Amino acid sequence: MAMQADSNRISTVAMRWMIVGEWRTYPGRVIVAALAIAVGVALGFAIYLINASALDEFGRAMHIINGEADFQVQAVTPLGFDEALYPVLARLDGIAEASPVVELAARAGAAANTSLTLIGLDILRAATVTPNLVYHGLASPLSANTVSDSTEPATNPYGFDQTAVYLSQSVLDATGTGVGDTIEFFAAGRTARFTVAGTLPAIMQEQMIGVIDIAAAQWRFGQLGRLQRVDLRLDAGANAQRVTSEIAAILPPDAQITNWQTEARRSDGLSRAYRVNLNILALVALLCGSFLVATAQSLSVARRRAQFALLRVLGVQRRALVAQVLVEGAVVGSIGALIGLALGYGLADGALRLLGGDLGGGYFRGTRPELIFAPVAATIFFMLGLAAALIGSALPARDAARAQPAIALKNAGDSVDPNALPLRRTALALLAAGAVAALLPAIGGISFFGYLSIGLMLAGGIAAMPFLARMLLTPLIRLQINDPATDLAVKRLWGAPSQAAIALCGIVASTSLMFAMAVMVWSFRGSVDEWLTEILPADVYFYVEGGNASGLDVDTQRRLAAAPGVAGIDFLKRTPLVLSPEQPHVRLIAKPIDRTDPSRSLPLIGASLPVPAGAIPVWLSEPAVRLYGHRPGDWMTLPIVDKRETAVPNAGANSVATEVFVAGMWRDYASQHGAIAMDGADYTRLTGDEIRTEGAVELAPGATAGAVIEGLRAALSDSSSDSLSGSLAGRVSFTEPAEIRARALQLFDRSFAVTYLLEFIAILVGLSGVAASFSAQTLARRKEFGMLRHIGVLRRQIIAMLAIEGALLGAVGVVAGAGLGLAMSQVLIHVVNPQSFHWTMETRLPLALFAVVAVLLIVSSAGAALLAGRRVLSSNVVRAVQEDW
Repeated sequence: MAMQADSNRISTVAMRWMIVGEWRTYPGRVIVAALAIAVGVALGFAIYLINASALDEFGRAMHIINGEADFQVQAVTPLGFDEALYPVLARLDGIAEASPVVELAARAGAAANTSLTLIGLDILRAATVTPNLVYHGLASPLSANTVSDSTEPATNPYGFDQTAVYLSQSVLDATGTGVGDTIEFFAAGRTARFTVAGTLPAIMQEQMIGVIDIAAAQWRFGQLGRLQRVDLRLDAGANAQRVTSEIAAILPPDAQITNWQTEARRSDGLSRAYRVNLNILALVALLCGSFLVATAQSLSVARRRAQFALLRVLGVQRRALVAQVLVEGAVVGSIGALIGLALGYGLADGALRLLGGDLGGGYFRGTRPELIFAPVAATIFFMLGLAAALIGSALPARDAARAQPAIALKNAGDSVDPNALPLRRTALALLAAGAVAALLPAIGGISFFGYLSIGLMLAGGIAAMPFLARMLLTPLIRLQINDPATDLAVKRLWGAPSQAAIALCGIVASTSLMFAMAVMVWSFRGSVDEWLTEILPADVYFYVEGGNASGLDVDTQRRLAAAPGVAGIDFLKRTPLVLSPEQPHVRLIAKPIDRTDPSRSLPLIGASLPVPAGAIPVWLSEPAVRLYGHRPGDWMTLPIVDKRETAVPNAGANSVATEVFVAGMWRDYASQHGAIAMDGADYTRLTGDEIRTEGAVELAPGATAGAVIEGLRAALSDSSSDSLSGSLAGRVSFTEPAEIRARALQLFDRSFAVTYLLEFIAILVGLSGVAASFSAQTLARRKEFGMLRHIGVLRRQIIAMLAIEGALLGAVGVVAGAGLGLAMSQVLIHVVNPQSFHWTMETRLPLALFAVVAVLLIVSSAGAALLAGRRVLSSNVVRAVQEDW
């Protein structure tokens, strides 16, 4: 017992002395490893805080808008539903209050450059259901000094002036207006002026909302007989499930019931895949940090090999040595994780202040959420950082404990028998498990098994390094090499596969990750470029800014088509359509499509099917097919009431939905949540909507794009549909296909800038691993170098040998990393992207990039080995063998 106590005391004192001494002597390596852990933790924690804050802001905003409403009946398109549904809902048993709402996407101000939601309310109803949208203490009637461009009465029976609007403070700030000023709104293809009668003090900052009387909204914006939603409040004690079932039974196809929970899930679904991929990148950064910890610890263990051996001789147990190395890693990981949490909080705060809560992807655009600290998430990310450091310290700790004291005191090299074949069962098992995981489906729309497959492949590839290094070097062993330095380098690496594997781990991990991401990005970029060329066959394109708020009526379309130099114009409109309350909306695209040859209008995947007689054909984008399961040849129901049928008054459930035939599938990289293309004539017959928001112009022979654009602007200036605004031309943007492609690819490259940065970091990690590994091995091989000098090997030959070893390791790492990276890229392209973003692409290899990276890695590996060797050989290595004389 006394001997055991003495051993424990020796272990504790030695641990403290060795850790403090090591860090005091080499602080740089500890700092770099801790910062690497900090980067991964900071990225992950910042992404989580930004998203959590944005979703919390969205939830609070929804609570303010919904007020006391328990449910909402919402239209599935901006066209709304029949207002006859409102009294039916109001009379249902269990409904205490029902408030009808007209909700329009609008543009405000003379320049129409401010987007907002314009809400039309029945004030008496809304006061008890959504009181936050009602201005308490209405201003005195403004009919005597207001401007009206309509013939309806100036005030309604409830005393709410029909020319009055109440605006949130954010709208007032954005438009530069104040109470008493006149402001112009563009919505649903119409223009109307209102007088600012007051503000909405209960509305949160950054919410862009305006409130007008519901009668004014219907009359002045062409919404007579239409509503976009009905807010419902239940009686006290009413059975919510029963009421919900009764509501669902009477809803027409163009309306659906929702609540704040479904809205929150829909909002969360908008950015879920994007968030997960950013978090995966953060985990990649953590992985890089883990490798830096591993290389730093390996170097530290190699430098102190004799000290560990001496401790073992003095009676210190193996587990004490393992504990020491793990404690060192835990301290480094803890410091890095704490720095990462602080850095992540700062990054999140800066991102929310500068960019809002959209994560760089446009999902929460226009919001400025308040940063919320999440202690549970902070604890999780701290543990992840700590775990990364411990994983990086595990192998060096095992090596420190497994070394035999007598051998370690002599600084022997690789403990593996050169004639023994390295084990490969573990590597094969991991690679096989990765292949199986790639075949499994997504969970909740997220490719968890896809990411697991990549992780297993990476682990299997690293585990296979001793075997793979020997296999790739075996052909060189069989060659007759006359150069002593080259011969010594080849035989050294072949005979010490585990030491070669240590140097290869970092470079293979970083190279494979870099190659996988490069192939995926290159393939994606090439597919997007090809897709843009295919979908942009016209000579000039234009769109109306704030298209959901305004557009081109039939007269304006005719005027544009008759402009000088125009051979033809295809007008189109994109309308949001909700197919499921739990899913983000899809885009319903109305455009001219030739049924006999739809490939002229759409980038089809496969052939388009013949359309049955009398059927309305639609073509689903690839994401829509994957999300909703309708394939070419299927029939599907669109939640649009067919205007060609006679609607039954006050009986929404008897309204006729639209049965359409899925004639084909097309490639669309613009919307990951799906799009449905329909011929514009069919869309107009179904909905009665003739407004269009975009156009593709074909030039007449001899016409120039510049001249035609000027003619189109002149035609827009003469448009009578926008008389109150003065000119529609200022809100229409023109561009040519080359500009669209260049802008789209620029946005693509910008969105992947973080990926490029992480690839660069990964390469640096790999090279630092080679440098650290060679530094450790050259320290352990000082006696070997001394022996070589004794038998006549020149100093420059030893340096050349080390440089060749580094170059060979770099070449092996490039070959292994390229093969592993190519396999991982196929998982990214054919598993992760289809499951997370619902689109596919063709594999394209960036061969020029591969060649440049391969040469740089081989040269850099040789340089790292050369520098490490020169530092060791600068001392008198001949004396390193004096104890063996």
